[in-house]
Amino acid sequence: MTQDLELYRPNVGVVLFHGDGRVWLGRRASTPGPHNWQFPQGGVDPGEELEIAARRELAEETGATAASFLGRTHDWVAYDFPPGHGGSKALRGWKGQKQVWFAFRFEGRDEDFNLTSHGEPEFDGWRWAFLEEAAELIVPFKRAAYERVVDAFGRFAAPRGVE
Repeated sequence: MTQDLELYRPNVGVVLFHGDGRVWLGRRASTPGPHNWQFPQGGVDPGEELEIAARRELAEETGATAASFLGRTHDWVAYDFPPGHGGSKALRGWKGQKQVWFAFRFEGRDEDFNLTSHGEPEFDGWRWAFLEEAAELIVPFKRAAYERVVDAFGRFAAPRGVE
């Protein structure tokens, strides 16, 4: 599918891997389940380098900063907002979001996570999970994008069911 990516808001996403190969998932604040879990993500400021944006978003949304680079997607991963989506980004004329995803290895301790470290929290809970679970837990309109991320970073992940 060919998309005009100029109509998509530039964004970054972060998959934070625990040393055992599980990944960090946050539960979106004030969002009913079951599809309310996601990876940290956010917009790219004008002129901001993508990896710097990813590290900034990780710190703002989780409080964690101790992370080493593992890899990234080379192409944009885009998704459309669903029809009738009334979010602020859709209201500003964006068709959806285009994302470059980063994989980082968490080098800190669980106590480093502070969901209220940067103003209004994006997440109200978090957990370590298996990478393969992520696409099942995200809102359906982002599922195909998450499946691409799972494929891209599967080499860093623990097999599901192994702790």
